[in-house]
Amino acid sequence: MSNMAPLSVRVTSEERDILEAAASQANTNLSDFIRRKAVEAAEMEVLDGRVVTIPAADWEKFEAWAKSSPKTLAGLRKLATSRPVWQE
Repeated sequence: MSNMAPLSVRVTSEERDILEAAASQANTNLSDFIRRKAVEAAEMEVLDGRVVTIPAADWEKFEAWAKSSPKTLAGLRKLATSRPVWQE
């Protein structure tokens, strides 16, 4: 990975113990485990806080789209009617 920058975090000894156990269980080192989990949590936080703004000029077009009937997609219809592989 390029452009990596160090990040220091203070944890209690109990927190470090559980982090090390989780990293070991995930077959990775502590640094990679913490980085991966922190980035996953940050991505979820950003996505949960996303605000969509629709310009007033486009509002009527958006409402028409939202109120329109759903389109039938052959691939989704086939998927919905197929039996899951774990039940075959």
